[in-house]
Amino acid sequence: MNRKSIDPNKANGFINVISKKIGVPPEQLRSELESGKFDNTLSAMNKNDAAKFQQALNNPKLVEKMMSTPQAQALYKKLSGEK
Repeated sequence: MNRKSIDPNKANGFINVISKKIGVPPEQLRSELESGKFDNTLSAMNKNDAAKFQQALNNPKLVEKMMSTPQAQALYKKLSGEK
C-alpha cells in the first residue's frame, strides 16, 4: 500500500462519518486520533463498539488483516485519491 497523505477534505468526511456512527463529536475524534489516546472516545461509545475498538487497538495483526481486505483497500484508495 502506498503511503500517500490523505486529502484533508476526504479525511474530514471520513472522520465525520465515523463520529456519527460511534456517537463522538468529530473534533474529539480527530484530537484523539492525532494524540493516539482514545479514553474519551471509548467512554462515549456503546460498550459493544468500545470493546471491538479496544480489541483492534490491542491486536495489530487483527487491524492488519482488516486493512488487507478489498473493501479497506478500496476505501484507502478513495480517501488518498489514488486511482
